[in-house]
Amino acid sequence: MSAQIEAPGSFRRSSFCGSAGCVEVAAQPTGDVFIRDAKDNTPDAPVLRFSSDEWTAFVAGVQAGEFSPDTLLGRS
Repeated sequence: MSAQIEAPGSFRRSSFCGSAGCVEVAAQPTGDVFIRDAKDNTPDAPVLRFSSDEWTAFVAGVQAGEFSPDTLLGRS
């Protein structure tokens, strides 16, 4: 899905990203959050769009460890 990005230069990459396997995130004035593959930063690159509530729930899950490899593989 391609989406109209309000501020194309607003994508940010984590400071923990040390390889090409990263994503970039951009908050929008509407409250939506866009995510894209860092390797494809062309203007028409596909993005995933999340509402503010969806993004907040995802970040809370990450902070709680719900997406750790062990948890995802059922080892914890």
